[in-house]
Amino acid sequence: MTMLRSPMLAASRLTLARTAPVTTRPMAFLTARAFSSSAAAARDTVLRLPSNSFESYNCDPPSLDVNLSKDALLNMYRQMAIIRRMEITADGLYKAMLIRGFCHLSTGQEAVSVGMESALTDEDKVITAYRSHGFTYMRGGSIHSILAELLGRKTGISKGKGGSMHMFTPDFFGGNGIVGAQVPLGAGIAFAQKYLHPNAATFTFYGDGAANQGQVFEAFNMAKLWDLPCVFVCENNQYGMGTPADRSSANTDYFKHGDYIPGLKVDGMDVVAVYQAVAWAREWALTSGKGPLVLEMQTYRYAGHSMSDPGTSYRSREEIKKVRSNNDPITRLKEQLIELQLASEEDIKAMDKAARAEVDKAVELAKKDPEPNVDSLWEHVNVKGTEAPFLRGREPSERHHYNR
Repeated sequence: MTMLRSPMLAASRLTLARTAPVTTRPMAFLTARAFSSSAAAARDTVLRLPSNSFESYNCDPPSLDVNLSKDALLNMYRQMAIIRRMEITADGLYKAMLIRGFCHLSTGQEAVSVGMESALTDEDKVITAYRSHGFTYMRGGSIHSILAELLGRKTGISKGKGGSMHMFTPDFFGGNGIVGAQVPLGAGIAFAQKYLHPNAATFTFYGDGAANQGQVFEAFNMAKLWDLPCVFVCENNQYGMGTPADRSSANTDYFKHGDYIPGLKVDGMDVVAVYQAVAWAREWALTSGKGPLVLEMQTYRYAGHSMSDPGTSYRSREEIKKVRSNNDPITRLKEQLIELQLASEEDIKAMDKAARAEVDKAVELAKKDPEPNVDSLWEHVNVKGTEAPFLRGREPSERHHYNR
């Protein structure tokens, strides 16, 4: 039986209006009503999203009312706090030269992965680009396995051979290093799911920097031709590397890029809005005859494109500070929890402290883990049992022969 990751998914029937600019904080939630139960933590609260949370294209917007329990909201906060702490820790480890190679952080974008996962099931599939640490955690990767992978340890989620850009779980197809290349792969996963899991959808993420690639539009076309249960999600953090969206795209309304595919723009700095949109999109993709959908998550990254990018040569420090001060996804949820009397300042501080301790413990453990053996570099190149007789190394004379 398919298990929902959020108990409220089945009750969610959502509508989307217009998103606010990423630097503008919408009004706080209004509590419509609460349903009494014996357990206060399980009580369902009907939250009303601001009218500027969504904008729709060629689809009818449903209600802005969101049903979520106290437990669900507190769990969202905890998960965002953990991801934020992981990314801050990775930043420090990279600067200490303990993480090598590429490293792309999602600090500021935590609401996207957390809100998404809260609305999905165990059967749904996700694929994204290389800014994937948060997605890996939300799709089942442990904090230790992610940090160990960043440190190149044998205990890493990809056995220390994938690094920042190549992390996977059974329901998460990465972590892909080639810009935009995961989009047609996502359409292929949805093609398979249409036959294997008729009650599951595929969420294919890509950045605004990949949104104008030909392979993206080819994937759109195929998905619509076959009405695949594929939700294409443009994670628009406003900059493709160091290029602002309006300098690279003639049309910056990425949710309209599907043309014949309906779309929704989402306030990606609001974890509840993301949850609502993803739950709605999942139902859309699985409804007979409706086919694919394009979502645009309007979000913002605080760090540079990668650790080699200071992130301040193409935008001002004041711009970053303004978003942090006015629209931080973790701060927004914190204020809403306190306003709704679902948590106190002390409760929030306790969750922050617990997140820090959990991540700090995992990183100290990962530092002590061994690196992969050199011989393991020849493993996992091909599916087991399909290897060629030998594999060439860096030079023609370097060969590894497989025992059959």
